[in-house]
Amino acid sequence: MTAPELIAHLRSLKNPVNIAGQRKFGITPQTEHLGISVAVLRPLARAHHKNHPLALSLWASGIHEARILAGLVEDATKTTRAQCERWARDFDSWDLCDQVCGEVFPYTPFAVEMALQWTDRRAEFVKRAGFVLIARMAVRRKDLPDALFIEFLPVLRREATDDRNFVRKAVNWALRQIGKRNPDLRRAALAEAEAIAKIDSRAARWIAKDALRELRKQK
Repeated sequence: MTAPELIAHLRSLKNPVNIAGQRKFGITPQTEHLGISVAVLRPLARAHHKNHPLALSLWASGIHEARILAGLVEDATKTTRAQCERWARDFDSWDLCDQVCGEVFPYTPFAVEMALQWTDRRAEFVKRAGFVLIARMAVRRKDLPDALFIEFLPVLRREATDDRNFVRKAVNWALRQIGKRNPDLRRAALAEAEAIAKIDSRAARWIAKDALRELRKQK
């Protein structure tokens, strides 16, 4: 299907009940929202795997689910740095942020650079994107050295006092995923969590407590 055909098909799947349900979980995009689950979008994406022009057209539609689909069909080898910045600025919900930061951004040659820069941004979902990118790389980029994730740990501590819900949860996620990568990084993440726990901040204490509980259970 072409981009206009896919967009028409998506609109035909609009589900007001799902929209209401997703809003209860904090999915409240400012763009057109159709209430289509990722489970429905993935089969559509498989028929258009690694289609860069289609991904750009879907994103340009401004439709929430079309943008998630864009992340599922995008070819990371053709994604540009400027495109990543544009897409990140368009993030207006945690699910869109997490999908694109899981399916596309970790596999670009500038993934590490973006993670470091975005974690220092003010915009909530751009900052979240930086930490989600770290979490995703910890799981999916087996080629990256442990030293890189050691370098990320002070960044997590620096931002641990940000009490915005979608930021603190992403910092916590990144810390846990680094710690679960291997035993050496688990020890480093535990030490970092213990240091974060000493910060006089409700957000930092929550991040540390949750991460310590999970990482101490890991063998």
